[in-house]
Amino acid sequence: MPKLLYFLLVFGVIALAVDLLGGPDLLVFGLAALGIIPVSGLISRSTEDLAHHVGPKWGGLLNATFGNAAEMIIGIVALNAGLLTLVKASITGSIIGNLLLVLGMGLFVGGTRHGTQRFDAGEAGRNSAMMLIALAGLLLPAAFAIADPVDSDIQITSDAIAVVLIVVYVAYIVYSFTSEGSKQLHNEVGPLDDAAATGSHMWSARLAIGVLIAATLGTVVLAELLVGTVEHVAENFHLSEMFVGIILVPIIGNVAEHFSAVLFAAKNKTDVALAIAAGSSTQVALLVAPMFVLVSYLFGQQLNLVFTPLEIIVVGASAFLFSFISADGESNWLEGFELLALYVMVGLVFFFLPT
Repeated sequence: MPKLLYFLLVFGVIALAVDLLGGPDLLVFGLAALGIIPVSGLISRSTEDLAHHVGPKWGGLLNATFGNAAEMIIGIVALNAGLLTLVKASITGSIIGNLLLVLGMGLFVGGTRHGTQRFDAGEAGRNSAMMLIALAGLLLPAAFAIADPVDSDIQITSDAIAVVLIVVYVAYIVYSFTSEGSKQLHNEVGPLDDAAATGSHMWSARLAIGVLIAATLGTVVLAELLVGTVEHVAENFHLSEMFVGIILVPIIGNVAEHFSAVLFAAKNKTDVALAIAAGSSTQVALLVAPMFVLVSYLFGQQLNLVFTPLEIIVVGASAFLFSFISADGESNWLEGFELLALYVMVGLVFFFLPT
């Protein structure tokens, strides 16, 4: 992420001050959103630099753990507040945001500068298969809810499927530790090397750990402010909670990844841009979403995997479009434009969704 954006950290401090002074919710929400952008970038940067100190295998696990830290923190805070619709919408938004907006911008910029770009079709195929498994994890609970609308049965089914999805993701990580998956592991660690790409000096392990802890705590505080004001903001602007969760929250939490994907695609490193976008979507779908289902019990909530038909359709369309575009191992600016066009259509649909 460009160093220039780190000046936004001051807005996080101002957001906390405005909230303590009882300022308007809209101002707190806007300031907190701006403050989360550089904090999530610091989490990403510290994780990447720390990965180089602990080695590629443990670095891959570290990146897998903190890859979507900002979204996870916001989701957990929303769970604690009982905003289950917002949590589900943010899951959907993170999946499609990475596949359509992040990757779309990367392919569009890279294709504009370099024409046809090439990447590992086998690697893209593995990510496509993981996304289709995740789609099944959304379709099956929804179909079950139609066949058996008993809440307790739906929750038990969701819990069981959540466990299976997590097991699949663990298998994905284990595969990356094998020699057969060494290339994939390199794509999980190397691609996110924002420091190397921008020529920044790499942090020491001690500094990276300190920044990681501080940035995580800062994200928790700002997420509390963001979630605490989101309902009032949505009401004032006549926005549905679905639009806020699917469009606004993922964009706020994914800014660092947006810059990284576009940066690497612009440098003709399409494999890296694809690994960033597809890897994040896979993690949200197979780890973050089922984790929220299980963690919800700790907050006295019961989150299930029954998403609305509209959410399932947009995730399915995103997964299939990604599969078609990545199947031949080549990309161009038109394919990036197509991904962005689908994202705009999704945004319009949820923007006009009645509140």
